Amino acid sequence: MGAIATGVVETKQRVERLRVLMNKHGLNAYVVPSEDAHFSEYPAQRDLRRGYISGFSGSAGCAVVTEKDGLLFTDGRYFLQAGQQLQAGVWTLMKQGEDNVPTWQEFLHKKLPNGSRIGVDPSLITAEDAQALEKELVKKSSKLEAITQNLVDEVWDADGNRPPKPSEPIFALDDKTAGKSYANKAKDLREELKKRGNVQGFVANMLDEVAWLFNLRGSDVPYNPVFFAFALVLLDRTYLYVNEKQLDGSAQAALKGCHDVELRPYDTFYEDLHKHGSALPADGKILIGKRASLAIMKALGGEEKAKIDRSIVVDQKSIKNARELEGFREAHIRDGAALAQYFAWLEEALSKGEKVTESSGATKLEEYRSRLEGFKGLSFSTISSTGANAAIIHYSPDPASCPAIDPAQIYLCDSGAHFDTPGTTDVTRTWHFGQPTQEEKRAFTRVLQGHIAIDRVIFPKGSTGYILDSLARKALWEDGLDYRHGTGHGVGSWLNVHEGPQGIGTRIVFNDTTLKEGMVISNEPGYYKDGSWGVRIENLVAVRKATTPNNFGGKDFLCFEHLTLCPIQVSLIDAALLLPYEKHWMQEYHAEVLQKVGPVLEKMGDERALRWLQKECNASIA
Repeated sequence: MGAIATGVVETKQRVERLRVLMNKHGLNAYVVPSEDAHFSEYPAQRDLRRGYISGFSGSAGCAVVTEKDGLLFTDGRYFLQAGQQLQAGVWTLMKQGEDNVPTWQEFLHKKLPNGSRIGVDPSLITAEDAQALEKELVKKSSKLEAITQNLVDEVWDADGNRPPKPSEPIFALDDKTAGKSYANKAKDLREELKKRGNVQGFVANMLDEVAWLFNLRGSDVPYNPVFFAFALVLLDRTYLYVNEKQLDGSAQAALKGCHDVELRPYDTFYEDLHKHGSALPADGKILIGKRASLAIMKALGGEEKAKIDRSIVVDQKSIKNARELEGFREAHIRDGAALAQYFAWLEEALSKGEKVTESSGATKLEEYRSRLEGFKGLSFSTISSTGANAAIIHYSPDPASCPAIDPAQIYLCDSGAHFDTPGTTDVTRTWHFGQPTQEEKRAFTRVLQGHIAIDRVIFPKGSTGYILDSLARKALWEDGLDYRHGTGHGVGSWLNVHEGPQGIGTRIVFNDTTLKEGMVISNEPGYYKDGSWGVRIENLVAVRKATTPNNFGGKDFLCFEHLTLCPIQVSLIDAALLLPYEKHWMQEYHAEVLQKVGPVLEKMGDERALRWLQKECNASIA
């Protein structure tokens, strides 16, 4: 999970200035997506255009400004936050997924007048989304206008406070750490390209695609260890578009060893695409992924030169090699030690009556993690939330105004880190340091049952996360409860904490990708009582082969290996609801946590954390 802050932002004047520019371009509406030119989940500060114009700082959503209205479309994870941040009278919150609420695309082609001209920066909308939207707009004689100069940038630049573009050092992972060299990755990619008939190359436009392909890492955007770059992989040559000044010695040496790679300035990318597109044979095409922009397709020469399909690199990097999987295991053992240290410290501090705010708690957890060997930063902003704030699915405490953690209320902590093992962690635990109510215990137990159901499931090869999702919700449904987020997302290897294409959830897109051996994914059911409290339990799991007595149809079966190592609070469980096999799962899980994390704490000499770990792992379920 990621996080956002709260607090109303004054945006009226910004919107008014945007409308002046819209009028100059003859636009009836202007679309401001969340994405940057690489469709990053966590864009750099200068690319947070939707946040600047609307005041809503969540990681998902789209703003549409018309001649009279401002509309912010987002999903159920962000309803509470958006309601707190949007300026009344300027913006209307469009709660996507609710009855009679259109998507932003539906609004444009169903609600706007015939003949409307709708502007968008072509680098911020995918080619596939643009094509689908244009097909609907033409039915009403409306048109999507590609406005190359971003209008929000013009407003922001005029303010004089737009942050500069980051230009942080880029470094290389050695092949042993990465588990696979660039040469072998490029070879596999080209073999896939040759299977596509007339396809002559592939554009890698997402930052984690480029970082993974070249075994490079950076820090140009928050939390994700990536850098600004594009890549064009042809059948005989690769072009890497990057600011060479950012390459440190290790990156320069690694790229010099890649004899088919030519470095090009980042700003020449679109111009070069036009040249390569023009030079393609009559039936030749360049493959672009489903997250490639309209600007990329236009630069190549349009639909005649660009073939939109699943990104080969996204699919390849989703399956972790043996070194990456071992790196995940090592990272989670280390991370488990920091989590034990933090929760032990927090419990002791609260029992003494000390004031620990949500923000200072998050800082303390980061402090413990930062002492670990190989720690390379947080994988997202820590969600440290007490009481009613725990009901806000994506929440980030404001150091200036957040409350103290209340031992008489539920505390939810969702956090993660990157390690050079390589590995990335993402873990959520829900605690109560006093006496939970029966309602809280029942909801916690229902969430736990869903978590265990996913962890234990054995499924035939070829299954998707869309099919498995109901297992996580079944126990909640029995009580008439549910949650408004996915059950699981893919996780990168010292890369993006939210990685496609795999996932577990109710969205039909999760039926597009089968779960494959080597994928890493989260298991995080929850329940949130608005205005009161929230519960979530999250582990990362790796897909592996299952051993079964039979093998129907010869298709093989898969299961999950849990990676996260942190106790689950027994005193929050309503034991009467648990079945014997669920109690057994808890006992086995806690025994594993103690066996793997205990020795690390002993080596650290942290007796408090070790005592806490032993207490939580040995707690008896009545």
